[in-house]
Amino acid sequence: ALSMRPPTMSGHCLLAPIPESSSDCLLPKDIKLAVLGAGRVGKSAMIVRFLTKRFIGDYEPNTGKLYSRLVYIEGDQLSLQIQDTPGGIQVQDNLTQVVDSLSKCVQWAEGFLLVYSITDYDSYQSIRPLYHHIRKVHPDSRAPVIIVGNKGDLLHARQVQTHDGIQLANELGSLFLEISTSENYEDVCDVFQHLCKEVSKLHSLSGERRRASIIPRPRSPNMQDLKRRFKQALSSKVKSPSALG
Repeated sequence: ALSMRPPTMSGHCLLAPIPESSSDCLLPKDIKLAVLGAGRVGKSAMIVRFLTKRFIGDYEPNTGKLYSRLVYIEGDQLSLQIQDTPGGIQVQDNLTQVVDSLSKCVQWAEGFLLVYSITDYDSYQSIRPLYHHIRKVHPDSRAPVIIVGNKGDLLHARQVQTHDGIQLANELGSLFLEISTSENYEDVCDVFQHLCKEVSKLHSLSGERRRASIIPRPRSPNMQDLKRRFKQALSSKVKSPSALG
């Protein structure tokens, strides 16, 4: 789980370190995430909820704030940078122009959350062009992308069905989770933590050693089937934590 506590005194690092944990003495590498999506889908609220546990329901439309924090994810300290983006993306607008204005952010980031609101069908339709833009900017990379259907508590106003989200994610080869930022901090945490781990794995593939302490947290059995499937998709990718040992 995520914890904002200060680093513990790691004096043992100065003694003869065990080979596989010697990388812990290095400063953590920045993990750069971008949160993209149409306006009013809850991007800023998701980021602030993850970093502070607080839910703030109403934001001025933002101009694209960069959040930088040291966070702990399953015992590993990570230097996390999260780029919030202006939400002026509507399908009926000139998408090319909007997407161009996001290009710098897309080039900079290594992992992406594509967020729509289940209460806004237009915001769902803007996910596909955003995804294709990411793949165009990163043609050679497998930059991880998670599609998030936010505002999952507002069922009375639903315009996008859960199966629509699943179908789109399957088509794009992405993971999908429907969440409520206001009601469920754990789900928001899961999304960001998984994205951090995927980016960490890319770092380690590019020659940077990292400990793979990626064991999904057990979850209470009464969660929706969708979330169970999301967990299975995650755990199927991380079957062998001992492989590095």
